Amino acid sequence: MKTKPTFVTQPFLPPLDDFVPLLREIWDSRVLTNGGPFHARLEAALAEYLGVPQVALFCNATIALITALQALRVTGEVITTPFSFVATAHSLLWHGNRPVFVDIDARTLNIDPARIEAAITPQTTAIMPVHCYGRPCDVDAIQRIADTYNLRVIYDAAHAFGVRDGQGSILNHGDLSVLSFHATKVFNTFEGGAIVCQDAKTKARIDQLKNFGHAGETTVVAPGINGKMSEFNAALGLLQLQHVDEAIRRRGSIAALYREMLRNVPGIRCHEDDPNATANYAYFPILVDEGYSMSRDQLNEALRAHGVVPRRYFYPLISEFPMYRGLPSAQRDQLPVAREASHRILCLPIYPDLPFAEAERIAAFIAAH
Repeated sequence: MKTKPTFVTQPFLPPLDDFVPLLREIWDSRVLTNGGPFHARLEAALAEYLGVPQVALFCNATIALITALQALRVTGEVITTPFSFVATAHSLLWHGNRPVFVDIDARTLNIDPARIEAAITPQTTAIMPVHCYGRPCDVDAIQRIADTYNLRVIYDAAHAFGVRDGQGSILNHGDLSVLSFHATKVFNTFEGGAIVCQDAKTKARIDQLKNFGHAGETTVVAPGINGKMSEFNAALGLLQLQHVDEAIRRRGSIAALYREMLRNVPGIRCHEDDPNATANYAYFPILVDEGYSMSRDQLNEALRAHGVVPRRYFYPLISEFPMYRGLPSAQRDQLPVAREASHRILCLPIYPDLPFAEAERIAAFIAAH
């Protein structure tokens, strides 16, 4: 008899005994934050692992997004997607920018480059796309638009840890990329995030901004914020890096099981991976079409009654929340693809410790209804 529900995700944690020696180092050093030794080691280790020039660690990805906007001095309107977690748009409001929502591509569920170009006005200064579910955006098309109109590009890459395309790390595209190391992500530091940038000068500015704008002991050069990652989080991150490849491999095995068992189920579509990029299997989204025996919401409730807690990522759209729905770009008739996806999407449980037998049970339940 199943007693505990199976949630859409569960944080991966390394063996506690392996973490204790790192905690002892912190206790011995009495350095808890402010760019200590674990912080420096994790930045270097992540840059090497990810294949990027510079990594600036943060306490979380939302503060990292806000700081990325500040680092690039972004003003005015920023074009983004409504099909994302609300922190994407919240970061724009926190920085005093005006979000401009445009529709997504029906196949990839990422922002549609053609819609970006159509939304550009004299007030547009930047684009904030999201690599949704870790699937890369059309980075080449977005960069062409940015170059043509002299726009900055900040990628919300919260889902895209370790993802690579034919040119290397997907995080090297655009001006800056922002990662999330939240507990629910492929790679976690309990809470955390990072900005990936291309040169030491930009990283130095970011490091100032995340430390109240300090440029030395007696000089403050900007109204920065306290965005630093602690030594506890950084130490955990170093340990997590030792396990992340196996965690991604395990996720991939679960994703393959779902795909095989749901391949021929009428009305169930598995979201496509990009054949030209690696996948990190951060999520396993399905779309429930009219050919299925019940609606998405009915399937969601049926699974919950069966001891499984999926999530409707992303429903509702950001543009439908009260603080955004009054924007001209939030009008429903301008976002038909995103609206349709938000009413059909359902993310199934996927995490390294999910038993294969439980994944089979979930897929079998969907296939039988």
